[in-house]
Amino acid sequence: MTLIILGHPDWEKSLANKEIVNSLVHSEANVEVRNLQQLYPDFKIDIKKEQEALLRHKNIVFQFPFYWYTMPAILKHWFDLVLEYGFAYGSTGDKLRGKNFIPSFTVGSAENEYKTLGEHHFRIPEFCKNLEQTAYYTQMNYIEPFYFYGTSLNAGYTGDEVKSNAKEQAGKLAELLKTLE
Repeated sequence: MTLIILGHPDWEKSLANKEIVNSLVHSEANVEVRNLQQLYPDFKIDIKKEQEALLRHKNIVFQFPFYWYTMPAILKHWFDLVLEYGFAYGSTGDKLRGKNFIPSFTVGSAENEYKTLGEHHFRIPEFCKNLEQTAYYTQMNYIEPFYFYGTSLNAGYTGDEVKSNAKEQAGKLAELLKTLE
């Protein structure tokens, strides 16, 4: 069973993330989605409910748009509160051991902008070290991130291009999830 922790701050305007989540929900029978912005618009996260959701699933997908080289604030806040000592780490914090940690995100700019001489200077995997370390620290199995470029309409991509690429990305993610069951 798969849990999607959705950290999108403006779900109504989303194209790529919405397409990915909706495709996964329609392709997988056992998917639970926790839309953090809808559940906690005031950022008052119910830690116990979130921990209970984590305990029910083997595959945890963290779905979000790549904002300022990291995850949106609501998702970072979720990590700060939910992955607490005694639950996710520490001498008795082994509740997530062996679960699959799957980052899945969308990148607005083109791939060539995420290179040494590109506008953003670093490749995407370099920005993911915090995710990888979080997985290791919580004894989860880190799965290489799923992401694709060119999701921003402001960067000149069309809605049809974004949705098509997102649907393709969702298909790849769904295939991975089947292998992890």
